[in-house]
Amino acid sequence: MLPQPISRLSPDLLQALHEIKDVRLYPKGAQLFRRGAPAKGAYLIESGSVRILLPAGPGRKQLLEVLGPGSVLGLAESMSGDNYRATAEAESHTTISFIDRETLLEFLRDHSDFCMQVVRLLSEDLHALYHKFRSVSAHPGRPRHRSLDEQLN
Repeated sequence: MLPQPISRLSPDLLQALHEIKDVRLYPKGAQLFRRGAPAKGAYLIESGSVRILLPAGPGRKQLLEVLGPGSVLGLAESMSGDNYRATAEAESHTTISFIDRETLLEFLRDHSDFCMQVVRLLSEDLHALYHKFRSVSAHPGRPRHRSLDEQLN
């Protein structure tokens, strides 16, 4: 569930989303959503910052990333209907544009010309998640698996 900058969306899509979004303010420490909760929609960070947290043991959370303006959260879960995969918490006073899941799906049904942009964002999200996972799994305290090229040399 890594974010995508809004600036990668076309101006037409940004304008169309502007018409269906609900602007919300979150004080520092407020949760936008929590891991395991049903996806209610997508969140676009307008100002402020959001911490993305993963469980790290009983009662503990690991900081995955801090995101700022231009990031989209919860898009994959909103499209798939899955539960949120991480917890998102306002790191500072944050302004969010929220788009309800059903409103987003209806919008995409009515505006198929924007669907490819969403598919591209989801693809980039998967690619970024893969690289993030690789960097986390290469943590010095964990055994590192050698690539095929390293094994052959």
